[in-house]
Amino acid sequence: MRAMNGTASQIEIIAPFKAAFEWMKTMLFRPFDVAKWLTIAFAAFLAGRWGGGGGNFSRLGRLGNGDWKYRATRYGNLDWNIAPWIIAGVIGIVVIALLLAVVWMWVSSRGHFIFTDCVVKNRGAIGEPWREYRREGNSFFLFSLIVMCGAFLIIAIAGLFLWLCFFGMRDDHSGPGAVIGVIGLVVIGLIWIAFSLFFGVVSTFMVPVMYRRRCLAREAFADVAKLIGRNPGPFILFVLFGIALVLGVAIIGTMVACFTCCIGGLPYINTVLLLPAIVWLAAYKLLFLRQFGDAYDVWAGVVTPVPASEPLPPPNPAI
Repeated sequence: MRAMNGTASQIEIIAPFKAAFEWMKTMLFRPFDVAKWLTIAFAAFLAGRWGGGGGNFSRLGRLGNGDWKYRATRYGNLDWNIAPWIIAGVIGIVVIALLLAVVWMWVSSRGHFIFTDCVVKNRGAIGEPWREYRREGNSFFLFSLIVMCGAFLIIAIAGLFLWLCFFGMRDDHSGPGAVIGVIGLVVIGLIWIAFSLFFGVVSTFMVPVMYRRRCLAREAFADVAKLIGRNPGPFILFVLFGIALVLGVAIIGTMVACFTCCIGGLPYINTVLLLPAIVWLAAYKLLFLRQFGDAYDVWAGVVTPVPASEPLPPPNPAI
């Protein structure tokens, strides 16, 4: 499978996938080392390389006039009193959950570089890359945090807009406000999907660029965005092929969880069991990216500690 847009016509999709499979076998099975396997799995776990949908939102009614009461005016004579301590408890739980999420985001940001280092250098190491890529990991964390806050702000503004359209007109939910709300919902949904896909692809390749050049997140983001803009065809094919691969891994992960009575679905255990597929996909991304030149080759200048009889990934899978 080849991209077909000008100078990017030599960018391969399947060749790096095959090379990544060979690199995965070299890393995990030549020779097989339990300690190395578990260490790389932990690095992948820190990077968030582990997995298992939806929510229902219904109209609950209306709040009372500032007295924290929920009154059901149409569906019976229920009169629920929500004590202030319950509200405070819920807010406290939400705040704690957000703090834990931010802490995990910080750890995971560093974990991306640890796992990338394990794949590139064919080793199981945590402490050394944790310290070495401190600057890059913190930069990626701050960038992700800003993006997350921006996403929450957009969701809040969209939610307020939709609430005003649907419920700001008293009991009339079929008038112009509702029509505007539906149209707005569709537009916001499409924009959100496009934004999520674009940012998801860019952020996927930001870590390898930061790892290769030891640059900050904003530089990597601008560079990867320009690279995708110049070569949309190969990246579209990569995303489509990647979606199929991720779905395949998800199906395998579900089967593993079922066959192990859900034990195999636990985060770290799931990563240990699915490590070959996780490493395979990670190496595939790195080998795909290196086709765009030395500036994107994470193996450039790296002395990889593998036996001389084991081949390194080919310098250019497109040839």
